[in-house]
Amino acid sequence: MKRIGPSRGLSLETPLLLFSLAILGILIAPFSEMFFGLDWQHLQFAPNDPEAIRTSLLFSGSALLLCVLLGTPLAWWMARRRYRWSPVVDALILLPLLTPPLALGILLASFFGPYAAAGEFLSHWGLRLVNTAPAFIMAQVYAAMPYYVLSARAAFEGVPTDLEEISHTLGKSSWQTFWLVTLPMARNGLTAATALAWVRAMGEFGVVLIVAYYPMGIPVKIYQNLEDIGLSAVYPLLWVFFLVAIPLPLWIRLRSRRQQVPL
Repeated sequence: MKRIGPSRGLSLETPLLLFSLAILGILIAPFSEMFFGLDWQHLQFAPNDPEAIRTSLLFSGSALLLCVLLGTPLAWWMARRRYRWSPVVDALILLPLLTPPLALGILLASFFGPYAAAGEFLSHWGLRLVNTAPAFIMAQVYAAMPYYVLSARAAFEGVPTDLEEISHTLGKSSWQTFWLVTLPMARNGLTAATALAWVRAMGEFGVVLIVAYYPMGIPVKIYQNLEDIGLSAVYPLLWVFFLVAIPLPLWIRLRSRRQQVPL
């Protein structure tokens, strides 16, 4: 007698596909305005737009360098050293990330402003952290650093500790083990963390608006163009932002997916 298998029922693949495509379409629909909602023949930069582009590229690169230099040791320490008070450290890292950007900018201006104790002390050494280049970089670091640290910590946690222990048994120091074993194996995750921090630094508006309205970068200049000229003056800088900030994380994502495909 032929055995009849259990009923499999209707497949959910087609409904889920249609549902996913609908949600994806809703998410990307506003970006169609960048192609169909502007007058390409009269598309041009507003006054001082090129200066804003240079400001964002230069200072965002500086902020990213600081995030990597300062955040990588912190991320490694968080991934490899767990204490009873480690959840407190996690909460402190999350604090700038969870704080509304405008509120974070107000806190930074209140703490580092010229009338605050810290700001007055730094002013004696020639470092003014309001409406200056260092203030611009500081605002971007506060905005991007938590994203980098959390992503970099996940990358370090993905490195097997057994390989580090083997390196130690072969006579390598902790510093040599980090450079020869840990860092290469966490490279992809660290690259993704760097790309995320780059986008966050380039696109930060709220913190920079409060702490460093001048020198004016791309996000604040987009806001000023919208206020002074109108919507048509927003698109050129928006296109520059997407062309500069987005390709790196997209390339990293595609590269990681290729590496995951079995041969």
